[in-house]
Amino acid sequence: MNQLSVIIITLNEAANIADCLDGVAFADEVLVVDGGSTDGTVELARARGARVEICADWPGFGPQKNRALSLARNDWVLSLDADERVSEELASQIRAAMGSQTHAAYEIPRMTQFCGRWIRHCGWSPDLVLRLFRRSAARFSNDLVHERVVLANGLPARLKAPLLHFSYPTPSHYWRKLEKYSQAWAQQRFRQGQKTSMVRACAASATAFFRSYVLRLGFMDGSMGLAVCTMQAQAAFAKYFALYCLNHGIPLTND
Repeated sequence: MNQLSVIIITLNEAANIADCLDGVAFADEVLVVDGGSTDGTVELARARGARVEICADWPGFGPQKNRALSLARNDWVLSLDADERVSEELASQIRAAMGSQTHAAYEIPRMTQFCGRWIRHCGWSPDLVLRLFRRSAARFSNDLVHERVVLANGLPARLKAPLLHFSYPTPSHYWRKLEKYSQAWAQQRFRQGQKTSMVRACAASATAFFRSYVLRLGFMDGSMGLAVCTMQAQAAFAKYFALYCLNHGIPLTND
């Protein structure tokens, strides 16, 4: 009754996994579904008491998280990424929410750090993510990237304490994620038959910058806000350019 499984999918997250797991030591089960790490992630997770399952045939973020969901043993599930941290305040609110029996799912506001600075605008805050839910009440979408939790019925409630997100400690982390995510997005849209053009790619880039820097007050985050908004514009261009290449038979990699 009201027991919690924390599920985390990983691939070469040795730099993050220990700190992530330390914050969820209160959970009844911690399940790590690993995609074939070679950097010691699995060993670090097991040393922290996590149950680790290896699923190296990467099907995309949504399907991999559904695998983790199917392997969870408890009624309540908290889904985390390895670069996220649960504070003591958030842990307390999670326990209280599970005990209240009033809702089957909860959104959590997420705060993201970029190169050592918390970003409070740019569309990054408030960033509400649905992460806590009854296992029987939800599943993940099958998207290859930017997957989401799909509830069977009703609307989620909301916790107040933030989930801390250390996604981009250095610019190189951002570039690596940009390449991975933009290619996965383009491949999914290409399979769905979507077409695009260079004009669309440029328009998406300009729109992304204006929306994040002006409409979402990115300028209030100073120089790092400008960097974030510029990179978001670049990410918007990258995903449409990748789709453009696929439309014209141009491979995204040499593999």
